[in-house]
Amino acid sequence: MNLGKYRNIIFYTVTIAFFSCLMYFFIIEGQTLEVKENIIVKTNNGSTWENFLESFKTNLHHPLALLLAQIVTIILVARFFGWICMKIKQPTVIGEMIAGIVLGPSLLGMYFPDFSGFLFPKESLGNLQFLSQIGLILFMYIVGMELDLSVLRKKAHDAVVISHASIIIPFALGIGLSYYIYQEFSPDGIQFTSFALFIAISMSITAFPVLARIVQERNLQKTKLGTIVITCAAADDITAWCILAAVIAIVKAGSFASSIYVIIMAIAYVFLMIKIVRPFLKRIGDLQAGKNTINKPMVAIFFLTLILSAYATEVIGIHALFGAFMAGAIMPENAKFRTLFIDKVEDVALVLLLPLFFVFTGLRTQIGLLNDGHLWMTAGFIILTAVLGKFAGSALAAKFLGINWKDSLTIGALMNTRGLMELIVLNIGYDLGVLGPEIFAMLVIMALFTTFMTGPALDFINYIFKSKKSDLEQPHEDNDSKYRVLLSFDNPESGSTLLRLAHDFTNKMNGNKSITAMNIAPVDEMHAYEINEYENEQFKNVIETSHDLKLEVTTLFKASTDIENDLTSISNKGNYDLLLIMLGKSMYEGSLLGRLLGFTTKIINPEKLLNTVKGKSYIFNNSPFDDFTLQILDKTHIPVGVLVEKEFKSADKVFVPIFNLGDFYLLEYAKRLINNNNSQIIILDVAGQIRNNIEVKELIRSIEQVAPNHITLYNEKKIEKEFLQSQDLMLISSKSWKGLIDTKSLWLSDIPSTLIISNP
Repeated sequence: MNLGKYRNIIFYTVTIAFFSCLMYFFIIEGQTLEVKENIIVKTNNGSTWENFLESFKTNLHHPLALLLAQIVTIILVARFFGWICMKIKQPTVIGEMIAGIVLGPSLLGMYFPDFSGFLFPKESLGNLQFLSQIGLILFMYIVGMELDLSVLRKKAHDAVVISHASIIIPFALGIGLSYYIYQEFSPDGIQFTSFALFIAISMSITAFPVLARIVQERNLQKTKLGTIVITCAAADDITAWCILAAVIAIVKAGSFASSIYVIIMAIAYVFLMIKIVRPFLKRIGDLQAGKNTINKPMVAIFFLTLILSAYATEVIGIHALFGAFMAGAIMPENAKFRTLFIDKVEDVALVLLLPLFFVFTGLRTQIGLLNDGHLWMTAGFIILTAVLGKFAGSALAAKFLGINWKDSLTIGALMNTRGLMELIVLNIGYDLGVLGPEIFAMLVIMALFTTFMTGPALDFINYIFKSKKSDLEQPHEDNDSKYRVLLSFDNPESGSTLLRLAHDFTNKMNGNKSITAMNIAPVDEMHAYEINEYENEQFKNVIETSHDLKLEVTTLFKASTDIENDLTSISNKGNYDLLLIMLGKSMYEGSLLGRLLGFTTKIINPEKLLNTVKGKSYIFNNSPFDDFTLQILDKTHIPVGVLVEKEFKSADKVFVPIFNLGDFYLLEYAKRLINNNNSQIIILDVAGQIRNNIEVKELIRSIEQVAPNHITLYNEKKIEKEFLQSQDLMLISSKSWKGLIDTKSLWLSDIPSTLIISNP
């Protein structure tokens, strides 16, 4: 018997047994040391099950368990409503704001009071508020970092005029509005000045992050209009937050004269941050230049700067959020550095903590208080004042500067976006006791309305002025004889590969071809100041490859919240002859087919399950395509070429299997490869149908006459592995591709690359 084989088992068993006995001995002996009269023995008359239930209920109400349950509920509801808003082309922040109101007394508390009382008891709201404040501090830090101060300095002339007009006009209207509603809606003991200043600042806010996302989504960031409106919003943010800091100081002090010391300290704080802290952070940031990561000591320095800045402004009396915003604004201006740092903060701040603020706001918003027509009329008047002040103020200022009416109104619509920034101001006012529950609910409704109206207002302005569509969606005005290829890629390497394939199809067509390379990027992966750098990085390989091939290429870039729909819309409206995309790998990851195709990732694919939950596919769908590709094939009205790429270089040797009469359209693509790339084409008559079809035989003969020795017809069903591996590309129809998948054909592993062509 080989004891070495069982050595580990013996050691494990002996160790566990010995120390278990030792523990048992000490417990028995320890019980003899107890002084019986001092020991309290807990007795329970109930059954074991009742004891368990009692303990379970106690655990459910434990503050930590309750907080975790709240966070899970909040994130799920916020993401759900955010997703709905994204689908209807609205900013996700609107959905998250609605989620907060739904979970508050306006809906959940009204119709399910017991559940609401269990999930959000009053004693738990303090923990929720503190966590939401941390989320807000991190968010304002990101907002500060997303401000591109260099753009503000270069293009500040017109932008500052429009921005300050868009603040002073609604501010003045807000003061006027306060005169009429002060007596009815101001809380007891609040001075008119304090009340009026908060109403005025709530009228004047613009949500820079939401506006930047809308500008990117509508592909305006490269236009003069986009530059002006982004710069306006940046100037608006800085000015509005400085005014807010002064307003908070005045409200806390009771009068302007009493607040003078706070304002002086705030000015000293800003001077210190700009003249001392900012150069210090710049020197630290310079140490990071050229690196792709930020080390932990450096992260610690920047977080300490954030916390100390927020602490300083809170102690001074102008709120911690101003300090967080200021800390972000003075970060080193290197775009790559800021992107790296934002990536470290953004997910936790925006996904985990910020939704807590929306719900906390929703718990304070009691729409049920607006229970008669007069109150709703007042809410409508507040909305009207806000829209007139911000929308009309911005538009008229832009028009005065010589901008045309369409662009002026567009600027007005965008500057009227209030979003999350408005909720932050309103909550500060509520915490200070300046805003009562009724006026708070009205102003929250105003924030929702003005944010929601931005998209429809922009569409209406475009309709009124019957403007041309974006260049991305404008049909090409080329001569109809041109062969137009659109290639859509999601990373620089795939763009270069698809461009080489497009070149093989069109090389000798000279002026009779048009090749467009398009990248549609998720809007939430970019920040306003880095969009140009992001675009340049995406197209770098494509442009280099086009130079190598001496090929003229048109590049299109679009930021999107719905990539599939935007891609199909552009393809259908652009009058293209062929769309080239890469096959997504999600359905093949880790599977037998995945190994055949060369993919080596995990077998479980959370993305597919997520898309199933979101309604993008059926969980038992047996399609050979991933969900993204299925969406494209289903919605496009032009031929689509889906490349399964395995180190594709060129289409010099091409294998075309013909399984049935429906596959004969592949010969047209084979003919293009012969004419433009001198490709060697081998056609396999899998089902023997070519021999019996005179039309197809004539087509092959006509190709042979133009390019002899470039096309070969095989009738053999068995193809040698060495032959398949010697080919560069397999051209196959989408239906036959599914057949290969179903039969687990070894062709999938032997052919280096495959182009699946779907004919609509």
